[in-house]
Amino acid sequence: MLAVVHVLGQLLTIFGLTYLLPIATSLIFRDGTWWDFVVAALINSGAGIVIWAMTRRYKRELRSRDGFLLVTLAWVLMSAAATIPLLIALPDLTFTDAFFETTSGLTTTGSTVLTGLDTLPPAINLWRHALHWYGGMGIIVLALAILPLLGVGGMQLYKAEAPGPVKDTKLTPRITETAKALWLTYTGITIACIVALKLCGMSWFEAVCHAFSAMSLGGFSTYDNSIAHFGSAAVELVLVVFMLLAAMNFARHFIAIRRLTLAPYRSDPEVKALLFVMALSAVLVAIVLLLDGRYDGPWESLRHALFAVVSIGCTTGFVSEDYERWPAIVGYWLLFLSGICCNTGSTGGGIKMFRTLLLGRQAIREMHLMVHPQAVEPMRIGGQVIPNRIAYAVLAFIFLYFMTMAVLTFALLLSGLDFVSSLSAIIASINNMGPGLGRVGPTTTYQSLTDFQTWMCTFAMILGRLEIFSVLVLFTPTFWRK
Repeated sequence: MLAVVHVLGQLLTIFGLTYLLPIATSLIFRDGTWWDFVVAALINSGAGIVIWAMTRRYKRELRSRDGFLLVTLAWVLMSAAATIPLLIALPDLTFTDAFFETTSGLTTTGSTVLTGLDTLPPAINLWRHALHWYGGMGIIVLALAILPLLGVGGMQLYKAEAPGPVKDTKLTPRITETAKALWLTYTGITIACIVALKLCGMSWFEAVCHAFSAMSLGGFSTYDNSIAHFGSAAVELVLVVFMLLAAMNFARHFIAIRRLTLAPYRSDPEVKALLFVMALSAVLVAIVLLLDGRYDGPWESLRHALFAVVSIGCTTGFVSEDYERWPAIVGYWLLFLSGICCNTGSTGGGIKMFRTLLLGRQAIREMHLMVHPQAVEPMRIGGQVIPNRIAYAVLAFIFLYFMTMAVLTFALLLSGLDFVSSLSAIIASINNMGPGLGRVGPTTTYQSLTDFQTWMCTFAMILGRLEIFSVLVLFTPTFWRK
């Protein structure tokens, strides 16, 4: 345990450096919040150095189960540490709401309890979006990229942090080089997104903030009415392209960029399924909107349908139109998409497309075996044979996913929240998607929730970001047994 605390001290020290970006922003815009971030940086780094020094004699190579404990504690600790500038700069904000906001940022959920974003100090606004960007690839992987944790076993952390059931694929022989490769790819695509948004008419500040949100599939915006503020088809199209890129496996991007070929995408069944589901859903939603007479003509319907499908389906949560006013089937279909579309190794949430494909193949195989019980039929995805142990793990994950969703929804219902708001808030939180329906719809915030309801959604966000197993395993007696 103390070995884990030792690494947490290192992470807290490193996290103190992340305040340099909002400090510089505050000085540039002269919004008067730079000292708030300096205080936060001193508290974080100071506390981290003290913890590191007091526990350095317990430094050792981490075991696999240490990785799960470290990852979970790191996300909670970093979310708590990130509240400091918010609590100083926004004195009316409670710790519950501040922790919800920073957890939403680091888990790339995009839910918010803040209003008046248009007049929020620029440094505070940038800090929220920066949390998205840091959390997009993972605080643990970021730490591995800049500091190889001074001998701490990195692969255990990477396996605990990496999204999806297939976690052993390395891009480079060493985990630290893998982390650097991922972050270079992530940073490069983010810069391209910033430039593209600037060319579409955003200011540099707006472009940076929204690129951070798009690449992390977060959803924070600098305006209360999100992307609807710009009313620009060009901005929406750019965001659609980069949200789709962020919903794909970043290992594919790295290989494609290094080899200058699209072959990695053509051979990836997750990419094919993602693009097919997005395109088909956009067309179907556009037809529903056209028949409903919501917009003038098919192209206007397709424009808004495409943005909503990609934004919600890829678990970003940007809003260009109030989709809750659309026919009811659309809102629930968007919530469903948020659970299945993102690829493994992306910055998105949900059960991931790999698990969706695996469940589909497993269902087909079971039906074949009912007809031909003696047949030997290995399961393949993308030409690769999937071991039965992975199939069993996926089935266990899906069971926990839906049971967790049900339990947390009942908890919100017990607290007095209506059914639509309860269900959609938990789906949005556990899928790290942001807006739901009802009291947490696309044009509202989570500010109206009680403290208990807010904490339930916060817990759901952490569960979703760490894919449930990494957190729930900590509550089993087996984990703590020597």
